[in-house]
Amino acid sequence: MHAPPISSPPSAPCRLEWRPSRWLLAALALLSVLAPLSILGSDMPRACAWPAAALAALYAAWLLRREARRAPRALLIPTQGGAAASLDGQPLAVLQVDWRGPLAFVRWRDADGRAGRLAWWPDTLPPAVRRELRLAAQARAASSAPPQMAP
Repeated sequence: MHAPPISSPPSAPCRLEWRPSRWLLAALALLSVLAPLSILGSDMPRACAWPAAALAALYAAWLLRREARRAPRALLIPTQGGAAASLDGQPLAVLQVDWRGPLAFVRWRDADGRAGRLAWWPDTLPPAVRRELRLAAQARAASSAPPQMAP
């Protein structure tokens, strides 16, 4: 008689591509218009309000340009707990996935100890890939947790 396998075979690794979110860029563009207007609409003296509004507009435009020019990143999360996750081919020492509603946040620490983070908005992470990331993160967390033993 043939014995069934003890556990299921490991699933394929989770491969994600990060790119700047169009929703985030649109929100930054809107804020770059509203921030100077809110300064000008406040009770701040006009001698201070105009320079502050100009600085707010310049800073918002700089943030918008910086976010739009960020290079795409490739994240690979293997399902085996012993294998290291990698970002753009570089191994990561620590990887943590957090969720805030439909937003996914990935924080990591590389082999040199530098920390980094990425955020996936709903327009950059379709539901099927979101589920794949959630399952890969849960599998990694379960496999890296110490075994539970009764006292």
